[in-house]
Amino acid sequence: MKQSLTYECPVGRVLASDTRMAWFWLVVRLWLSWEWLGAAWEKLSSPAWVGGGAGTALLGFVRNAIAQWNLPHGNVAWWYAAFLNNVVVPHAVLFSYLVVLGELAIGIALLLGALTGVAAFFGAFMNFNFLLAGTVSISPVMLVGEALLLFAWRTAGWYGADRWINPILARWGLVREK
Repeated sequence: MKQSLTYECPVGRVLASDTRMAWFWLVVRLWLSWEWLGAAWEKLSSPAWVGGGAGTALLGFVRNAIAQWNLPHGNVAWWYAAFLNNVVVPHAVLFSYLVVLGELAIGIALLLGALTGVAAFFGAFMNFNFLLAGTVSISPVMLVGEALLLFAWRTAGWYGADRWINPILARWGLVREK
């Protein structure tokens, strides 16, 4: 009989896959959901993000980021400033709606515990983009929370819809069982 060469960290195994830790992930998930839904609500109630003036707020944010790349110790890389200038600025209205709808979708998914790993991935992606644009605020803390949820995606939605969604996805071959 062959011995397995797999060595797991017992603490990591408990954190990531033991349903007794689901309460911890529920707290992380609900906090992140609160942050995303709050950000989405703020933007949904602003005509500078959605409605007649859609794109106005985003353009201000993006132009500030673009202005930082050429500073001696700017917070924005030249290639990201080029992306913002050449892709986001010409399509500011579209990106404005994408940001708002993305924040709303991430917040709802995390609140319901539905596709928690997917929601955490896209939340991390959005926070990473905010950081690349030179904005810090709470994004680094949220990024850590989302990375932890990605680490424990199977257990993170145990107190939520993932408890029923993940077995269905496993039957379809979209996720692996534990």
